[in-house]
Amino acid sequence: MARVAVKVHPRAKRTGVTGRLGDAYKLDLAAPPIEGKANEECRHFFAEVAGVPLARVRIVTGQTGRLKVVEVEGLDQGELDARLRSRIA
Repeated sequence: MARVAVKVHPRAKRTGVTGRLGDAYKLDLAAPPIEGKANEECRHFFAEVAGVPLARVRIVTGQTGRLKVVEVEGLDQGELDARLRSRIA
């Protein structure tokens, strides 16, 4: 199981990792922060990156804020970090 800290930027042009901010990844989300749409977009992004079903991705902290901790089951920490680093725009 892997956990990663992200700082999200909702209402971006496209969803993707744009860099690092300390220990957290900066994540642009194409969805607005209304009715949980940005959180769902965040979960979908991590499921795609990790190659796991959506049910294995959850937001542990930060449901209503920009700073979130996302947990992914079925992938170790090193592999998730490598996949995220490779996607930095």
